[in-house]
Amino acid sequence: MSFLSPERLWLLLGVAALLVAYVLLQRRRSRYALRFTNLPLLEKVAPARPGWRRHVPAGLFLAMLGLLVVGFAQPVEEVRVPRERATVLVAVDVSLSMRAADVPPDRLAAARDAAAEFVNGLPEEFNVGLVAFAGNATVVVPPVTDRAALHAGLDRLDVGATGTAGTAIGEAIAASLDAVRGLDAQAVTEPPPARIVLLSDGANTAGRSPGDMAAEAGAAEIPVDTISVGTEDGEVEIGGQWQGVPVDGETLRMVAEQTGGTYHEAATSTELRDVYGDIGSSVGYRTEERDASSRFIGFGLLAALATAGTSMLWFSRIP
Repeated sequence: MSFLSPERLWLLLGVAALLVAYVLLQRRRSRYALRFTNLPLLEKVAPARPGWRRHVPAGLFLAMLGLLVVGFAQPVEEVRVPRERATVLVAVDVSLSMRAADVPPDRLAAARDAAAEFVNGLPEEFNVGLVAFAGNATVVVPPVTDRAALHAGLDRLDVGATGTAGTAIGEAIAASLDAVRGLDAQAVTEPPPARIVLLSDGANTAGRSPGDMAAEAGAAEIPVDTISVGTEDGEVEIGGQWQGVPVDGETLRMVAEQTGGTYHEAATSTELRDVYGDIGSSVGYRTEERDASSRFIGFGLLAALATAGTSMLWFSRIP
């Protein structure tokens, strides 16, 4: 929390001075009472002593002053606000290697489940699209706010969905950029705030250069968060033979660094969900400063009412 008028907080010294003066006066009153040596007579004159209750109205009054001073200093706090027209493209690798079961039940199924949780965690007003890629890339669901359409698209993802073999990371970025540019009529002249979340298990083997497309995404100020899913022990069966498909995240790391995104590695289903959760906590938001003075003024008014109420209840007067 910060203050637009921090110099006004110096008034708290006045509140502190009142507190010190009150304590000194109470000590002086105590010393005067001790000089009254005829205690039996004192009890007859003042049989009902307020005790600690006499300090409550004063404490509430000083709390009220302190809260009002803080409110007067115009406190502001930072809050995260969803961006208008915020757009997220989720690009999922559907190449043959995604059948590897080193991330149970297999890499693609784990990716689908985690992506579904990720989509559910985004604000309802976000536009979310889905891209599938292997040897080329296809926009399965254009950016929409319809979460049912997104989930239906995720359910349709399967190995070989694009019809070609290979891993075209550059094409996935290109397809995602095209989807962002086609969001609405304003997108060409006023691009929406966007982000691409790309998941794969290997290096680029087809299509355009990931470096070139990463440069294009960086120029458009669209970060690409990349997730490398799998382990070194992944295997798939091809033509009756088992072949190793170890994860390779170097290309994904380069894409993330070049676009200002983040790179993550996920070797288990739990790690994959956690990665999506981390990305989702920062996607599509901006930080704004909001006035917080009303909170302190409100508590100050409550303290004022409590001061008057306790004084009326216990001493039949308003201080």
